[in-house]
Amino acid sequence: MISLFLPRRVVISSALVPEHRYQSRVGKLDRFAKQTFAEEAVRVTGGAAEWQEAPEVRLDRVQADGYLRVLRPDGLAPLAAPWPEARGHDETLVELKMPGDHVDVVELKRALLRRQAREVERVEERVPPWMGEEPLWFVAPHVPSWLHGVRALERFAPGCYRIGPSPFQFLWIAANELPLRDELVPFLVARSGRALDDFARWVAPRREVEWVLSMLQYMPMSPWTQEELKRRFARSDDPEIEARRQGILRTLLADSPEVKEELIEEGQQEGRLIEARAALRTVLARRGLALSPALEAQIDGCVDMPTLHRWLEQAVTAAGAEEALT
Repeated sequence: MISLFLPRRVVISSALVPEHRYQSRVGKLDRFAKQTFAEEAVRVTGGAAEWQEAPEVRLDRVQADGYLRVLRPDGLAPLAAPWPEARGHDETLVELKMPGDHVDVVELKRALLRRQAREVERVEERVPPWMGEEPLWFVAPHVPSWLHGVRALERFAPGCYRIGPSPFQFLWIAANELPLRDELVPFLVARSGRALDDFARWVAPRREVEWVLSMLQYMPMSPWTQEELKRRFARSDDPEIEARRQGILRTLLADSPEVKEELIEEGQQEGRLIEARAALRTVLARRGLALSPALEAQIDGCVDMPTLHRWLEQAVTAAGAEEALT
């Protein structure tokens, strides 16, 4: 079995990061990724793996996020790579780097330091001492170009690379290259750019609304993808579903007062536009100037208040509706 539970584990880490970072959006994104990994690891492996937060390693500023412990190696065999690679180990250290995180040689060296620290800790935990080698999986959106110049990469599955030379199992998992598979969601949350947009559209109908809303809140997908997914949460005719949806939205707004103020301002602006369009139509109707479907659409599509005011003034004296809307 694989378990994110002490004392044997696979580690996802963002140590050596200033504490204030965890108060930022990036910090929330990291926590969202860890929570997703914890929940999805148990689900997609059918209980072959589980996650647990890790205690601080007894070295200054060296702390792993958690460990994935192998509980049932056979449960990993039918899953997509990289899961089967964990079968030969009781624990693997995993570094999870999200979009916006540094993925440079310094971060690689820090990951290797954390791996070595965990290995020392495991040796000290046992009598006689543990004589194994702690594996390391580095999950990031892509493989950085500089890595090819300092290491040998062997691609053994889509998005999965063995890094050498290395006396221990060292894998680089490029989330942007992984296939869209349900059991790979723990790794796919590290995607970026267009690959992240593709993942978001694919995963949204496969997850609970609460998870999707958290994804929309934290993951840096494109604005048009966000809008596309938000439209899926339109008002429902089912009272129970609608009450649940509104409760979720109220919670999110309470946590984001700046977004709440922005929505209020947008609502007020939309109200002013509606009033201006209605006034324009009233003047045109009283003067007997009929609107064609195209002109109706032109009025409805106008979101510029000065333009609507100008049309209203022109409607008072214009000979026809087309002249009023020039």
